Amino acid sequence: MQNAAMQLEAAALEAVIEALTQSLSDTVVTTMKAQNYHWNVTGMAFGPLHELFQKIYEEHFEAQDEIAERIKALDGHALGQLSGHIERSRIEECAGDVDDKTMIGNLAADQRTLAGTMYALSEVSAKHGDKLTEDLAIERGRVHEKFAWLLGAHLA
Repeated sequence: MQNAAMQLEAAALEAVIEALTQSLSDTVVTTMKAQNYHWNVTGMAFGPLHELFQKIYEEHFEAQDEIAERIKALDGHALGQLSGHIERSRIEECAGDVDDKTMIGNLAADQRTLAGTMYALSEVSAKHGDKLTEDLAIERGRVHEKFAWLLGAHLA
């Protein structure tokens, strides 16, 4: 049986790996942002936010590995430099000390961005017939939409 890299034409493979790499970079930066917020959250909602931010960064950390392994399964190179991820990510790091509501709003927006990144990955994968990457993207998109909803509920 052929692996996925052998089933896709070179241009298709390049497009899918590029979309996966974007997904990885956006996930890496969001992971670190959620961990930063976990460490630094204060206020009346400290307990539940501390736990929620931890749940997000732990889940995203596992997702990084899943995405990177998919890149490798397609014979691509999984970007490993944090500076490279920061440079290409659509998610911005948090500069400075912010309050809990800003943290929640930032992470909710980031989750919506990640859901969009996964939607784009799904579209590219579907276009090129890579059902395994498409499935990964759809599942990841669901996770990010749920986190966006959970975070947004704190601001309602």
